[in-house]
Amino acid sequence: MTAIPPDFDPEAPEDFDSAHREYARLRRECPVAHTDGLGGFWALSRYEDVRRVASDWASFSTETQNVIPKVAFTGRRPPLHLDPPEHTPFRQALNPLLSQDKVRRLEADTRRFAREMLAPMVERGGGDICTDFSSFLPVRVFGLWMRMPPQWLDTLHDDGRAFVLAVHRNEPELMKATSLRLYDMARDLVRLRREAPEDPAIDPTSALLAAVHGGQSLPEDLLIGAVRQVLVVGIVAPMVLVGSMAVHLARDQELQAQLRADPALVPAAVEEFLRLYTPYRGFARTAVNDTVVGARAIKANDAIALLYCSANRDEAIFPDGDRFVLDRPNIAEHLAFGRGPHNCPGLHLGRMELCVALGELLAATPGGFTLDGPITLSRWPEIGPLTVPLRFG
Repeated sequence: MTAIPPDFDPEAPEDFDSAHREYARLRRECPVAHTDGLGGFWALSRYEDVRRVASDWASFSTETQNVIPKVAFTGRRPPLHLDPPEHTPFRQALNPLLSQDKVRRLEADTRRFAREMLAPMVERGGGDICTDFSSFLPVRVFGLWMRMPPQWLDTLHDDGRAFVLAVHRNEPELMKATSLRLYDMARDLVRLRREAPEDPAIDPTSALLAAVHGGQSLPEDLLIGAVRQVLVVGIVAPMVLVGSMAVHLARDQELQAQLRADPALVPAAVEEFLRLYTPYRGFARTAVNDTVVGARAIKANDAIALLYCSANRDEAIFPDGDRFVLDRPNIAEHLAFGRGPHNCPGLHLGRMELCVALGELLAATPGGFTLDGPITLSRWPEIGPLTVPLRFG
C-alpha cells in the first residue's frame, strides 16, 4: 500500500487561535486532508463535505469509531456508538426528555446554580471561569435533569473531568480507568431505578429501562453503556465553550459592554459563539465502502474526522467566517449541534445553559472582566480552553 503524505499535524502545539488558522489553510488548500497523527485519519474542513458525511449514515458509519482519537476502549455507548435503526430506541427514549418545554423547567435552577458558583469568584475579584465555574455548572444541571442523587455529583464532576483530561493528554490506560469508574456509576444508577422506579416521562434512566426494540427490552450492556454515555457527553462542550466566550469577550471589551447593557442580545450572541467556537473537531465516521470525497479516494474502514469547528467558519457559507457577527442572517445553518441521525439531542439544554452562563457572568461583573493569566487548551476531540483565568472589574 502506498503511504499518503501527511497534510497536517493534529498533534502540533496550539494557542487559542492557531488551530483555526490551520483549518482555514486546509479549507483553501486541502479540504480533504490526511494525517498519520492520532492513529491516522482523514479530516474534512469544508461545510458541505462535513454536512454530507454527517447526514449519510449508510455510507459513513459511527459504529467503528465515533471520535478522534479513538477513546471507546470499555464498551459500546448508545446512541452515539450505533447507527440506525439500532440507535433509534435510545434516541426515542431520551429525546422527549430534552424538549424545549422540559428544558425550560430547568432554567430557574440553572440560573440559581450559576449565581451560587459565581458568587465566590466575585468575592475574590476573579478566578478561572472553566475550573471554578463552567466545569461545575453542567454537572449540576445534568444531575438535575438526570435526577441523580445529589451526593453523587462531586464524584461525577471529578471522574468526568479526569476522563476528559486523560483523553486530552492521550493517556489510554488512564482513559480506561476513569471510564470504568463512570461505568460503575451508570450501573449504580440503573440498579437504583430498578429498585425505585420513577416516571419515564421525567426520568432518563427509567425511560431507557422502559424502552423496547423489536419487542424486547434494551440489552443490559447497551442500556448501561447509554447511561455511561449520557454521564459525560453533556459536560465537556459547555465547559469549553464558556471558556471560549470568556476569552473572546475579554479581548473585545466593546462587545462585552454591549451584551451587558442589553441582556436581550445574549441568545443571539450565544448562537454566533456556537458557530465561531464550536467545541468539537473530532467527531468521526468510518467509510463503509471505498468512496471519494472532495476528489480524494478514501478506502473502506478509513476513519474520517468531521471538523465542525472548521465547517462553521467556511467562508463559502458564512462570509467573514472568522469574525463575530451578531444576528448573522444565516446563523441557523451552523453545524454546532451536528446533522443527521446523530445530531445532538441536548441542543435545547446546551443553548439554555450557555445563555444562562453568559448572562449571569455579565451580570456578576458590572465593572467588566479581563484575562488574568495564560490559557490552557483542550486537545482532540474538543477545541477550546480548559482554563481561563479572569480578573473582575
